Amino acid sequence: METRYITRKSMEAFAAQLTEEERSRATIEKYLRDVGQFARWLMGRPVTKRAVAAWKEALLAQGCACATVNGKLTALDRFLCWRGWNECRVKRLKLQRKLFREPERELSQTEYERLVETAFARGASRTGILMETLCATGIRVSELKFITVEAARQGKAEISLKGKIRTILIPGKLCRKLSKYAQKQKIASGEIFLTKSGKGMTRQQIWAEMKAVCRAAGVERSKVFPHNLRHLFARAFYKACRDVARLADVLGHSSIETTRIYLISTGAEHAKTLNQLRLVT
Repeated sequence: METRYITRKSMEAFAAQLTEEERSRATIEKYLRDVGQFARWLMGRPVTKRAVAAWKEALLAQGCACATVNGKLTALDRFLCWRGWNECRVKRLKLQRKLFREPERELSQTEYERLVETAFARGASRTGILMETLCATGIRVSELKFITVEAARQGKAEISLKGKIRTILIPGKLCRKLSKYAQKQKIASGEIFLTKSGKGMTRQQIWAEMKAVCRAAGVERSKVFPHNLRHLFARAFYKACRDVARLADVLGHSSIETTRIYLISTGAEHAKTLNQLRLVT
């Protein structure tokens, strides 16, 4: 029987395969990070199903959330399939769908508006418009590069990611803001959100800019991250049209089940529903 080891060469080949599959940079980085973590945990031991199962248990023992464990197993599972080591794969943890979101991660529209107002008041216009762009269009932070001067003029952007192409509309008021900002920054064409050196902003830079306005805006840091703006957009859009299939198309989801995750009610809403049942005398 073949003895299986994870080597630097195999990791490089795996990265090349993911790139060929046109996986996003964030996905590739995550897969390599998770597989690398497993390789370090092995400490030179061969890959076996027993070892993968033991790593799963070790992650849980360390206090990792079930969703986090499943995410790491998904990355490792992709690597094992690519290597043809299917017999080493293990089952993911079974999770019941959450009924409501945790309050420490629930960003309300009022809090979002405070963040934007605070950014502009502090002279951080790029941060303010960036947050408005993410929240008003529902795009992923990795799709921000498709918000260009040309897109602002046309009122729509063509998003190409994960092998799929979709067109998103940009609200008229946002288009005017984007065009005005680009003109002020002397950006005649191409991406609007650039660093001082003229390069596209990284995920880390966007996170840092958003976190920088938290305290002044009086919003908990745990609630402020780019993807939460996408969630806020999804809830607002669904409230307006009540069409989950249409929302899935706008968000670029292949499965409506993924979209449903965005529509989980808040803890307060769930408690209100229970109280309305009037089942306690």
